[in-house]
Amino acid sequence: MTDQALLARIDRLESLDEIRQLAAKYSLSLDMRDLDAHVNLFVDDIRVSRELVGRAHLKRWLDDTLRMQFTGTSHHIGNHIIEFEDADRAHGVVYSKNEHETPCADGSSEWVIMQMLYWDNYERRDGRWYFRRRLPCYWYATDINKPPVGDNKMRWPDRESYEGAYHELWPSWTEFWAHPPDGNQPEVAPPAPLEQFLTRMRRGAPDPRIRVR
Repeated sequence: MTDQALLARIDRLESLDEIRQLAAKYSLSLDMRDLDAHVNLFVDDIRVSRELVGRAHLKRWLDDTLRMQFTGTSHHIGNHIIEFEDADRAHGVVYSKNEHETPCADGSSEWVIMQMLYWDNYERRDGRWYFRRRLPCYWYATDINKPPVGDNKMRWPDRESYEGAYHELWPSWTEFWAHPPDGNQPEVAPPAPLEQFLTRMRRGAPDPRIRVR
């Protein structure tokens, strides 16, 4: 192995660790309401809406949202898959199981639990990795005493229930239910090439888009 190849492998390992730390830092800074620490995990030109760009606008949006909707939160990250597009760009999927103390219109509170995942895009600038963007995809949110059985699993206090987008990223979900076994021996596709596991699962579709407000 050449020195250049060895350095590239070390750089990849260090990048993987730094990106995993991004997800952990995101959870801690959000739950502890350190919004400066939080928004500095994103690129400085992060898009917040169609008109607004930058960390200051992200901080204002977060401040308004957190004060209005949540008394407290706890984000527990899990499975994390990271794939590189080149040395300075990557994308990934992170599972997150969350808990929220959520105020209700009548003055009471509900303890809402949530299962979700993030589709992330990462970018290295000036030697540091940042979030280029995060797309949250939800399966359920519900009072801890009310299992989310049935349709419309996103169930927040004082709001109409609705479906999350947890499965929309993955065509395999629809394919599985549309094609039950027919009794024949199933075919097995070849393994995905290196750095293309998520691309294969997405069936080659481009990165999912965030609906900009």
